[in-house]
Amino acid sequence: MTDQQVRKRVTAADIARSLGISRATVGFVLNETQGQTISPTTRERVLAEAARLGYRPHLAARALASGQTKIVLLVLPDWPMDYALRAHLDEASLALDEAGYSLVTMTPHSGGRARPLWETLQPDIVMGMIPFTADEAARIRASGTRVISPDQAPAGTGDDLEFQLGPELQIEHLASRGHRQIAFAATGDPRLAYLAAERLHLARATADRLGLDFRWGDVDEDNARHVVDEWVASGVSAVAAYNDDVAALVVSTALRAGLEVPAQLAVIGHDDTPLAKRLVPSLSSIHVDAAGLGRYFAALALNAVEGTPAPAASPVTRATLVTRESS
Repeated sequence: MTDQQVRKRVTAADIARSLGISRATVGFVLNETQGQTISPTTRERVLAEAARLGYRPHLAARALASGQTKIVLLVLPDWPMDYALRAHLDEASLALDEAGYSLVTMTPHSGGRARPLWETLQPDIVMGMIPFTADEAARIRASGTRVISPDQAPAGTGDDLEFQLGPELQIEHLASRGHRQIAFAATGDPRLAYLAAERLHLARATADRLGLDFRWGDVDEDNARHVVDEWVASGVSAVAAYNDDVAALVVSTALRAGLEVPAQLAVIGHDDTPLAKRLVPSLSSIHVDAAGLGRYFAALALNAVEGTPAPAASPVTRATLVTRESS
């Protein structure tokens, strides 16, 4: 074992001893304690000596003293890490970092044996991308976590949070173009079953409200040609897809089958990823400001933990229609 490995952690007491000043004074400087009259010269001496000795804050002790770890734990479902999710997490992490918090993510797996991070990190808040079950919420609380969001109800949902309404916009757009027989192309990826079911439900409800002939099916690389052929043969003239990847698969399948897009089959995707602009024909889609929602998520976390103002409704909480060549 090297000298570096056996060297003990430098403490505030070591700094105080080296400078010949009180431990309390050093503690006030290192902890940035408010209301203490410490001269700028003494403060600079303490910080310089701390740097020289290689002092590092004892994070566990600091958390114990403050009651905060400055950690936001986000529990992710086992979803693919697609463009929208990456943009959401990147922006949320940046916004929380600016407020002095670290964003940590975890994905529980069925049958997994690792201890959940809410037990080992003691985060200030545990948030979920989808609502926690009653059992999950109880286990998180039992670990000592002070704040859970959403607590068995989606965080921030309400009349002002409209990014979930993309499927409604998809169906309304296709209906406005004169299409009366519309299909919804879902995804068979079991990891996305929760989101796919929600989008399918809203698409179906919108079609029913508008009096449209509606059908749906899972579409993947193996069955796309069969599903598209079956839909077109039954009179379907437009397809709303779960996301841009599925929409692109429908478009390419239709073109390979000799169909004109959108003349014979109109298609609209969801998420407005870079793929939508690059595809030929370019893909109509539903724009969701994933980065803006990341900042909104961070604001919700800070509101729950620190009591900062709750984020107000804004364009980032709404889905918007982007019309291109495919519809």
